[in-house]
Amino acid sequence: MKKQNILVLCLMVIAIMSGCSSDFLDKTPPSQITPEQYLWDESQLASYSINLYTNLPAHGNWSYGTFGIDQNTDNMASMGYNNKYVPGQWRVASSGGVWDFSAIRRCNYFLNTVLPRWKAGKISGDASAIKQDIGEMYFFRAWSYWGKVDSLGDFPIVKQYLSDDSKVLIANSKRAPSPDVVRFIISDLDSATLLLAATSPDGARNRMTKTCAQLLKSRVTLFEATWLKYFKNTAFVPNGSGWPGATKDYNKSWQYPAGSIDAEISWLLDQSMSSAAAVADAVPLQNNNGILQQDAAQSTNPYFNMFSDVDLSPYQEVLLWRRYDKGLGITHNVPVYAEVGDYGIGLTRGYVDNFLMSNGLPIYAVGSGYEGDDYITDVRQNRDGRLWLFLKEPGQKNVLWPSSDGDHATAVEGTPLITSSTPETAYSTGYAIRKGLNYNQNQCGNGQGYTGSVVFRAAEAYLNYIEACYEKNHALDGKSDAYWREIRIRAKIDPDYNKTISATDMSQEAKNDWGAYSAGSLIDPTLYNIRRERRSELMAEGLREMDLRRWRAKDQMISTPYHIEGFKLWGPMQNWYITNGKSTLTYGSATANVSAPTTSIYLRPYEKTGKELVYNGYRWIMAHYLEPINANEFLLTSQNNDVSTSPIYQNPGWPTQANQGATGAQ
Repeated sequence: MKKQNILVLCLMVIAIMSGCSSDFLDKTPPSQITPEQYLWDESQLASYSINLYTNLPAHGNWSYGTFGIDQNTDNMASMGYNNKYVPGQWRVASSGGVWDFSAIRRCNYFLNTVLPRWKAGKISGDASAIKQDIGEMYFFRAWSYWGKVDSLGDFPIVKQYLSDDSKVLIANSKRAPSPDVVRFIISDLDSATLLLAATSPDGARNRMTKTCAQLLKSRVTLFEATWLKYFKNTAFVPNGSGWPGATKDYNKSWQYPAGSIDAEISWLLDQSMSSAAAVADAVPLQNNNGILQQDAAQSTNPYFNMFSDVDLSPYQEVLLWRRYDKGLGITHNVPVYAEVGDYGIGLTRGYVDNFLMSNGLPIYAVGSGYEGDDYITDVRQNRDGRLWLFLKEPGQKNVLWPSSDGDHATAVEGTPLITSSTPETAYSTGYAIRKGLNYNQNQCGNGQGYTGSVVFRAAEAYLNYIEACYEKNHALDGKSDAYWREIRIRAKIDPDYNKTISATDMSQEAKNDWGAYSAGSLIDPTLYNIRRERRSELMAEGLREMDLRRWRAKDQMISTPYHIEGFKLWGPMQNWYITNGKSTLTYGSATANVSAPTTSIYLRPYEKTGKELVYNGYRWIMAHYLEPINANEFLLTSQNNDVSTSPIYQNPGWPTQANQGATGAQ
């Protein structure tokens, strides 16, 4: 009963703190937050910190969960296009957005309250458990700040739970340059690493560990290092030409902590390599036995099941995962949508074509053995084992263990329903994947799935190390070589990556992969294949947009539109859509349900009727690499509504007025 009461109290506190407005540093009087008796006992600390796990990526109902985050990139396409690819259509909001301090305030309240008590020995309970709770809070503050750097770049560093004083709040609205914010994140992650347990306290990898903090550190530092490198000398890095931070007096004497931007990049890459190696050396990759189970008597494939099992604790590669529970009503719909069109989110042709053959050659290379793309079956033949395993084709079994609980199951994969207008049944590109598919029909009650959701897995650390090493040294060391070969062996590809590099034609890769570019220029084949490996291994895991932005991989679309395409509709597969001797496909009109064959032999999901704003392809604008800050923040922190007096500055190319599009900062 005591623990239940504490948990209820904690939930009330969180509800109060998270329910306040995001404007003006989310001000809320401290007297309304919590009684003085709270946060003196370890069980209270644990309840408080556990509630912050909801800030991490997780599956949900009426979506493809974490597997759908990569939509609106060159990897995956949803039912509708995103306005960020239409210059002028993405506009400054009047309120809301990423400029929000609610999670940061919750972390600061905990740390400001608990740390003095802990150091004074006044918190009761198990000492190791107390350290774990505090370590988690350092992690979650770092996680919150990482989200700000990822979306906004420069951001205020607020370490204290602030009082309800307008002068204090305005003073703390000053944006710190992103390198300072990243170093603050690193400091918090280092503290988390010292305090967190080496193994999950619950024994099931549902609680944070040292390796989680180390993995995030490798991600954050690699992000910042590559961002600084590829945006160097632009308005998107501190002290670059046109950097808006220079308009504020508090930034006029700012310098890079390492002494220069190049020194900062080098230091960050070192940090990324060391933290990534700490994870990769400690955590082996999960085995892939190369089996796509299609019969209940067949052996299961642990690599496949790692993304769709109910209990992910046996999978050594998973560092942290989210557990669901049908009995408690904590469920999602991912297994249902993994048996149809992934909630209308499909793989693009560019992504599918980018996967290597199992012999390590690109599909266009002489001797690759590529079967072509007349049928999805052909596309999968002799390909990278990850594409072969996860790309669905008609006729494959989705259910091996029938159950009356699964009233929304699709037992056998059908013909891609490309003409549907509802995400519940639609296949946006014709190419759908089975990540998250569980063969037990009991997972397919509508909104009743309870398979686990991966939050962090060790393979990312392997990839982070390889990339950071090459970016720093323009060469691969022994660890990079070993990590890369391990990943390729697990993927059932010839482990000789040099064979792939030698066969790579960057002019061909540029057709399929935005990551072939940085700052509008093609990169070298070795770096490109490092990026290709990352793209292939992290299929539908929500990191693609982050990678494209840090690589500055969209500049080429400023002048040259890019057309999102799906499978080869206007070949033999068009016959799939004949009913009673007549095609159900319509094109060339305002009510068309597919794109015309004169446009492309490949399905173009956003070029059907001519009314789409991206009918002539995706276009880019430099300002869209960062999100805008909402207009209300400038008014709240200004004098007499003169936004120029606000300590906050807008991101490059974005206005401070609501409902206005970006001007296109270069």
